[in-house]
Amino acid sequence: QVQLVESGGGLVQAGGSLRLSCAASGSILSIYAMTWHRQAPGNQRELVAAITNSGSTNYADSVKGRFTISRDNAKNTVYLQMNSLKPEDTALYYCNADVRTTSRSRLYYWGQGTQVTVSS
Repeated sequence: QVQLVESGGGLVQAGGSLRLSCAASGSILSIYAMTWHRQAPGNQRELVAAITNSGSTNYADSVKGRFTISRDNAKNTVYLQMNSLKPEDTALYYCNADVRTTSRSRLYYWGQGTQVTVSS
């Protein structure tokens, strides 16, 4: 059993910043890629940023230069630093982890989501 718990969401004015965290716990042997996704009402869930276990990163074009993904492998935690926020960044943000469990299974796990609301 693996759990992902996000935190750090909230209400912020346009131009402001937020830092999201996602901590993984449970029967973890190792974690491969960790990703952040978001879903706004009426829209499909979209990939925002990804980071491999070696630190390589990738971003959606809409957030490049404004968002930074990072991770602390010792803490099984991934972060998303969001700067210069825009109203269109408003969404429910989810983290996802590609996990090798102690039972040797390899599965993807989702967090419960944290709401980010950017006011204009």
